[in-house]
Amino acid sequence: MNALLISLNDLSWSILLPAFCAGVLVIATHVPLGMQVLQRGIIFIDLAIAQVAGLGAYFVTMVWGSEAPVLWVQLGAMGMALVAAWLLVATERVTTRYQEPVIGIVFVLAATAVVLLLANDPHGGQHLSELLAGQILWIGWAQIFYSALVTLALLGAIVLFQGKRFWFYSLFAVAITVSVQLVGVYLVFATLIIPALATIKLEGKRRRLWATYLVALVGYVLGLLGSALFDLPTGPLIVWTLAVVGVVALLMLRRQRSSPF
Repeated sequence: MNALLISLNDLSWSILLPAFCAGVLVIATHVPLGMQVLQRGIIFIDLAIAQVAGLGAYFVTMVWGSEAPVLWVQLGAMGMALVAAWLLVATERVTTRYQEPVIGIVFVLAATAVVLLLANDPHGGQHLSELLAGQILWIGWAQIFYSALVTLALLGAIVLFQGKRFWFYSLFAVAITVSVQLVGVYLVFATLIIPALATIKLEGKRRRLWATYLVALVGYVLGLLGSALFDLPTGPLIVWTLAVVGVVALLMLRRQRSSPF
């Protein structure tokens, strides 16, 4: 116990605190969006849009150079993500039954396009790793500030335009673009799906919403602390802690439902 307390005291809170704030911003929009994704049955849409956003960001960097302004990188990522989202809106109207395979095709095309663009880049492997696993520990306060402004606008729009197909896809694309820049593709998918799936049997919309937020927050906190204590990659570890916390929450809720008291 003493060794653990010493380790906690030695943690670099100046690094962990911005990372936690970035996680809170991602959780804020991904919990309500994740619940809608499960309701609509389009589980892999976030992977597809996230890959497209990453493709847009890297394309701007490749054209402009490594010194590309952050604003242009964000606009490139968001522009391509919105185009993909609007394409999926159109296909859903035509092929409702086969929307998930269409989403899978968009994902694989975007993923392989990134691989092709990185083929002659000597740092391609590093760029691909950053896109997938993210660099949550190296996020600065300036990026968090601008992301927070976008997140507040998104939360308002999600409430205002809830249930409208076009706005769902559009807001989803913007939210995914922001979150991919913060935490990477893997953690975007995990944050969107795992907490919402863990509480899917919970009755009461408001109650389920807060329970889903709690699962996500606990998963992030444990992942960040575990990464700092055991020197493990942060993004992948948070994915695993989200999964563990999600399973525990699911079992607890199932036990509560089956209890006669």
